[in-house]
Amino acid sequence: MRSFFLRALSRLVFVVSALLLAGCAALPTSAPESVALSRHALDDFVIEGRFSLRQNEQNHSGRLRWKHAGGSDEVLLASPFGQGVAEIVADARSASLTTSDGKTYSAVDAESLTEQVLGYRLPLSLLADWVRGRLVPEHVAERDASGRPLALRHEDWRVAYEYDSDAPDALPGRLFAERVGVFELRLRIDEWTRLP
Repeated sequence: MRSFFLRALSRLVFVVSALLLAGCAALPTSAPESVALSRHALDDFVIEGRFSLRQNEQNHSGRLRWKHAGGSDEVLLASPFGQGVAEIVADARSASLTTSDGKTYSAVDAESLTEQVLGYRLPLSLLADWVRGRLVPEHVAERDASGRPLALRHEDWRVAYEYDSDAPDALPGRLFAERVGVFELRLRIDEWTRLP
């Protein structure tokens, strides 16, 4: 039973991490900067936060650390108590998921990886913009009085935002993403760090 739960948790955690992947390039080696951050000026970043995921009537939660630089991504997922559950690495050439029991899944890109593991493709190329609250032309968006996105729709996806600051260019503090009838993700971003 424990083994089945861990496999199921690893798979569900992958969905969260897959939602948090995008792009392609090498990660910088210099230390991160801690400065006032702007939604429109932030390209490379690290976020630390907590997630809860509901899929197929199952609920899971944990912590994550996502390092995004030039489109290359490293996502570390952990249980609520900090025990490592999975690591995802993606760049222009490949994407891989390694679970805590050492099992590895690989594909040519993150979308193909989600199809291999989950059975359907996720729009991962949009996620780095979604998490920063950046909109692209194909989004249908609802904005607040400061012009910040409160909600967006893209195909069968819905994303909603909450902010910890009243600044017009503030980064989101909370994100709710839902693919209707498939799963729901709630992400609480505890810390944003800009990479130089």
